[in-house]
Amino acid sequence: MLVLSRKKNEKIIIGENIIITVVDLVGEKVCIGIDAPADISIHRKEVQDAIDAETKENKSCKE
Repeated sequence: MLVLSRKKNEKIIIGENIIITVVDLVGEKVCIGIDAPADISIHRKEVQDAIDAETKENKSCKE
């Protein structure tokens, strides 16, 4: 895992086409903006976990 320190309005670039920007700092929370191509899905981890669980459940029902 890469750990970086960033200040408000500073950016991180992933690959050639994903840019993460620190938009604001509110207390202990960091608000980030993510600029990525439309064909790349972006989810919070807990949302992705729910999607994966539902996909797994639906897949097992078809077998």
